[in-house]
Amino acid sequence: MKKSPFMMVLILCFPLFASAAPADGAPGEPTDHARVSGLDTEGEEESALPAEGVSDPLEPLNRLFFRFNDLFYFGLLQPVATVYAAIAPEPLRVGVKNVFHNLATPTYVTSALLQGKVAQSGVELGRFGINTTLGLLGFIDVAKEYGMEGVHDDLGVALGHYGAGDTLYLVWPILGPSNLRDSIGLVGETLLNPLTYVPKETLYRAGLTAYRITNTASLHLGEYENLTKSAIDPYVALRDGYLQRRRISIKE
Repeated sequence: MKKSPFMMVLILCFPLFASAAPADGAPGEPTDHARVSGLDTEGEEESALPAEGVSDPLEPLNRLFFRFNDLFYFGLLQPVATVYAAIAPEPLRVGVKNVFHNLATPTYVTSALLQGKVAQSGVELGRFGINTTLGLLGFIDVAKEYGMEGVHDDLGVALGHYGAGDTLYLVWPILGPSNLRDSIGLVGETLLNPLTYVPKETLYRAGLTAYRITNTASLHLGEYENLTKSAIDPYVALRDGYLQRRRISIKE
């Protein structure tokens, strides 16, 4: 079967897209751990302040990737997500996001155990069991109605719990802002993600990941635009906001 140019792009970019947590990993898709925090305006007052102790020796290269991601968002992701949002009602898109979060349970459980939060790891497992069965594979967050709140800590938070600092700030193509600690954590999250192995066809996995990115971006339209319009230097605003939010997540 002849593959379209768009599908070929998905195949080539899939290794970059494939992250463990459904979260959310492109300029239009903030993650639970704010991997693409430029679109997550929660805590905007904190992100307006400069992050202390920033280590950014690769700034020229990081800025190049930041510009690439910016073009990717405005040139492809935003238009596609806008059309998708106009077609799919918000409850449907929220449900889809919940399904991908549910699939990331191995990451949340592992992170909780590494931090010594045994009770929270049990909560995450309980949420998975309830939401998978009663919540239609996680589409509905039934566990939340029973008072079982998910923390959704990633492996970067777990590494930070043991003293791993920001070390080196990085910007990855498509995936967005990160650092050395969180990039190492991302490798582990990828290995823990069921979608890394099922389905076996790379094309289908790429399609699922692209859909996840588009779906989550559709729930945050306008946030990245607001950042780039209001910031004197969007690159610095994204970097400082990301680092501060990650530090806050580790302290909590």
